[in-house]
Amino acid sequence: MGGYVKMLGESDDDEEDPIPPEDESKSFSHKPVLQRIAVVGAGPLFNLLLALLIFCASFGFTGMQVLTTEIGEVREGSPADKAGLKKGDLIIAIDDMDTQAWPQLKERVQDNRGEPINITFLRQGQVSTVTVIPEINVVKNIFGEEIKTPLLGVVSAGSFKEIKLGILGALNEGFLKTWEIIKLTCLTVIKLIQGIVPIKTLGGPILIGQMTGQLAEQSWAYLIPFTAVISINLGILNLLPIPILDGGFIIFLLIELVMGRPLNIKKREFAQKLGYGLLGSLMVIVIYNDITRILQ
Repeated sequence: MGGYVKMLGESDDDEEDPIPPEDESKSFSHKPVLQRIAVVGAGPLFNLLLALLIFCASFGFTGMQVLTTEIGEVREGSPADKAGLKKGDLIIAIDDMDTQAWPQLKERVQDNRGEPINITFLRQGQVSTVTVIPEINVVKNIFGEEIKTPLLGVVSAGSFKEIKLGILGALNEGFLKTWEIIKLTCLTVIKLIQGIVPIKTLGGPILIGQMTGQLAEQSWAYLIPFTAVISINLGILNLLPIPILDGGFIIFLLIELVMGRPLNIKKREFAQKLGYGLLGSLMVIVIYNDITRILQ
């Protein structure tokens, strides 16, 4: 969701698009640099705020579906197996910290970096506690990179439960989810530049349309958070330092702030041509990827 506004005095060429003297004080080009940066950055900012609003409202109305901490499988010979944990055990605390969801369990195990941890679990109505020393294994993250991480040797049972959230809980989860997607989006861009994430994974409007249709068929409840993710992606991508995008415009304004004068118009025009070329190439790549996926 977005729009475009052309403001008085936004044109680089005052001779071609002259500003009447009585309107100069109201024109964009005659405003202080920091005010212009605030105006340019407002678009991406509101993309992020829209996502935050969507997530908070979604958590407030529907609550949160979480993967429970019930163990579905214990790997033979693993730290969990040696400590006596079994299939069907429900983990309720890690080092006396209440643990209600599987992602929370994973995070707390990984935060210990292989140090002994006390696991409190429920088995047939009985609460017990065991001490486990996680083993350090090499696993692949979502980007395919090999990383060392502490593991217990257990697999989730795959059961879900719904947690109802109050206003403060919904706001908290909304902020956390928005920040999580922002970090993931930024990290994905960095990994693309580094070549760790292949460019063939990029998708464009066709892929977005397909995913939107699939989610809408399943449930509108899935489509609402997807809208927030798309909004965050738009906001972050718009802040990339590419001329013709908001991020590139902000770079020009920062240069003006440092130099005390605008960058030479010919240099700006050359940079913008490069920006058009780069953005055009990117659009060709993502549409090619979209069509290739359909044909496959």
